[in-house]
Amino acid sequence: MSSLPTMRPEDDETNRYATVEDFERVLRENMGGLYVLSLLLTGNRREAKQCFVGGLETCVRANPAFREWAHSWTKRIIIGNAIRELKPRPTPAGPSLPDAVSPCIEQLSGDRDMHFRFQALLALEDFVRFVFAMSVLEHYPVHDCALLLGCTDREVCEARARAFARLAESSSRNSV
Repeated sequence: MSSLPTMRPEDDETNRYATVEDFERVLRENMGGLYVLSLLLTGNRREAKQCFVGGLETCVRANPAFREWAHSWTKRIIIGNAIRELKPRPTPAGPSLPDAVSPCIEQLSGDRDMHFRFQALLALEDFVRFVFAMSVLEHYPVHDCALLLGCTDREVCEARARAFARLAESSSRNSV
């Protein structure tokens, strides 16, 4: 006699997706970091608050996401809200950075212990700040940043290079 397979609760399709409670837990446990991400993206407290609260509302409105992805999905929602609010666009780059700077930038972008002054980050122009927050701080691949920001991979790379150059300038001014 064959027996019917029993379904365990974790096999149930509905249990694989994040619930409102899962998002509330993620938001409660990571509120500070998510607000700082909103602030870095928007550059000011008023817009950061709008972006953050909008992200909370969007997450709680039962967006389908796998439970394991709830934290990264929440960040993605906040980033998307900030992009819709500010509509950051690349500006024409000035003179290109010397070729010798590129390897240095790649090395710095992989350094997880790198610290920058918060005010220096907020002082970056919108597009450059978005690229830095997304590609360096949140480790989004260049192509993903370009897709979300509606620009080319090259514009993302150039903006990231400008961010590092400006942050390095700011750091050297403040250390003297």
